[in-house]
Amino acid sequence: MNALSVKGLTKSFGANKVIDNISFNVPEGSVFGFIGANGAGKTTTMNMALGFLKPDSGEISACGEKVWYGRTVKSIGYLPDVPEFYSYMRPIEYLLLCGELLGMDRVKIKKRGGELLELVGLSKANRKIGGFSRGMKQRLGIAQALLGEPRLLICDEPTSALDPIGRKEILDIITAVKGQTTVIFSTHILSDVERICDRAAILHGGKIALSGTLAELKKRRADSYNVEFADKADADIFCTALKPENLSVSENAVTVNNTDGGLLLSIITQNKLIPIKFELLEPTLESLYIEVAL
Repeated sequence: MNALSVKGLTKSFGANKVIDNISFNVPEGSVFGFIGANGAGKTTTMNMALGFLKPDSGEISACGEKVWYGRTVKSIGYLPDVPEFYSYMRPIEYLLLCGELLGMDRVKIKKRGGELLELVGLSKANRKIGGFSRGMKQRLGIAQALLGEPRLLICDEPTSALDPIGRKEILDIITAVKGQTTVIFSTHILSDVERICDRAAILHGGKIALSGTLAELKKRRADSYNVEFADKADADIFCTALKPENLSVSENAVTVNNTDGGLLLSIITQNKLIPIKFELLEPTLESLYIEVAL
């Protein structure tokens, strides 16, 4: 079953078509990375999935319910990119307020709130939220989003403005809730996706350029190799036999993208070259994204 299903979604602002007939599914239980550059339309898509923004066309269903503009599916938790709080409140006070708005029993709110503050590392932060750092506010935002035990958690750029330690803390929390809820988070930080996601979609030019498991996405990219020689003359001979647009050179080392290893070995043999390194490079989301975006 899919926790989120998007079909034929389109959205324009005036003459600017931001989202152009996109379709993708997020399987239940997955951690799904929604990748795109700043301004690519990630937040616009998330806002339509939450019922905050009316699409021009297309259908969205979440947790088995159709999403309508102005009506948010109750089983969705949401963390915006810049969460806002009542600065004079303490964390548990804020969670009590949110729980009451959700119609939860006060005893359950206190129990669940305490568990979540422990999960996000704020159980001992019994002070006013106004004095919290950006990372602490993001962690409290996740606690609030998980308060109603949602089946789907949507996080919009949760790590983009954090330092490395803050990013790690947020990613660790998302990893901790994997299996309890489906998670979608939009981001332009590709290393975050590679660290915790099992599926991803790349949004570029208003369209879904690629979508699938990380393993499937990486398999779409042809092999790349790093070949190093003892002297620059051998490296120059090797480069002359290759398409210049597929390679980069650093001193005596040559990186060849999107190629066949057998072809490289044939060139080496024909020119009687002796490399000191012949290495198959692990494909990365970064290299795949660059190919899609350029």
